[in-house]
Amino acid sequence: MMRSAHSSLLAAALAASVTVGLGGSAFAQAGAPATPPAAQAAPADPVVATVNGTPIHASEVLIAMEDIGAGLPPQLQGPQREEYVLSFLSDMTLLAKAAEAQKLDQTPDFQRRVAYARTKALMETMMQQVAKSAVTDELKRKTYDEFVKSAPPEPEVRARHILVDDEAKAKDIAKKAKAGEDFVKLAKENSKDSAEDGGDLGYFTKEQMVPEFAEAAFKLEKGQVSDPVKSQFGWHIIKVEDKRQKPVPTFQQVEDQVEQYLVRKAQADMVTKLRADAKMEKAAAPAPAPAPAPADPAKK
Repeated sequence: MMRSAHSSLLAAALAASVTVGLGGSAFAQAGAPATPPAAQAAPADPVVATVNGTPIHASEVLIAMEDIGAGLPPQLQGPQREEYVLSFLSDMTLLAKAAEAQKLDQTPDFQRRVAYARTKALMETMMQQVAKSAVTDELKRKTYDEFVKSAPPEPEVRARHILVDDEAKAKDIAKKAKAGEDFVKLAKENSKDSAEDGGDLGYFTKEQMVPEFAEAAFKLEKGQVSDPVKSQFGWHIIKVEDKRQKPVPTFQQVEDQVEQYLVRKAQADMVTKLRADAKMEKAAAPAPAPAPAPADPAKK
C-alpha cells in the first residue's frame, strides 16, 4: 500500500529533521523550519522526538522496532506502528530518567543487568555481522547448483481417488470405473474426500501418502484404475493420471531458503569453532552444610 511522506514519522524526520515535543499524552509537531527542507542537509541520525529535553533518534526507533516489533498486533502497521513504538520509547525514557533520579543506576543489580545486556547485544551484533558476510549472490548460486547435483531424482504420481466406507460399495465403483465410466463423475457422486475436485490429489511423492495408498498408486500405470485399497481412512479406488520425475525447483523459488541455510550454517560454524578454542570451567558446587546435631533430651 502506498503512503505519503507526511504520513510517516520516520520518513518526515529523515526528510526534514522534524522535532516532536511531548505535550500531555499526545505528541505535538514543532513548527516548520525557516528554510525549505530541500535546502537542508538531512542529519545521519535525525531526532524524531524529545522527552523533557532528552532526544529520541530515528536509529533508536529502529532498534526498538526490532526489539518489540514481533510482539505488536499484526494489524498495527505503517505510521500507527511507528507512533506506537515512539510512544513506547518516550515512556521508557521517562521511566529511565526517574530511575536515574533515584540513583538506581548505581545499584549492583543494575550493573549486573547492564553487563548482561551488553554481552547479549555484542552476541547479537556478531551474529548479524556473520550473517551479512555469509551471503553473496555467487555463494547462493553455488549452493543451489550443488543441491541440484546432489538431489536424487524422485518419482511423482498424479492421481484421483474415490474414498468410501464400505468395501462392497468400493468394489462396485471400481468395477464401473474399470468399465469406462467417468471417474470424475463417480468421485463427485460417491467420494468422502476431494469430491468437488473429482477426487484429484495432484502430484505427490510416495512419502506423502499413507503406505497402503502409496504402494498401490505407484504400481499403477498411467490411466489404470486400482482394485479397492484399504487404509485407515476407508476404502480407496485410485486412478493414475500421470507419472513423472519431481521437477527441481528454480533458483528463484528457493533463493530465500538457500540464504537462510547459509546464514544458519555460518553462525553455527562460528559458534562451534569458538567452543572448540575456548577453555570453559564450571565452578565446583558448594559443599552441603552439615546437618545440625540432634538435641539432647536430657538438656533443658
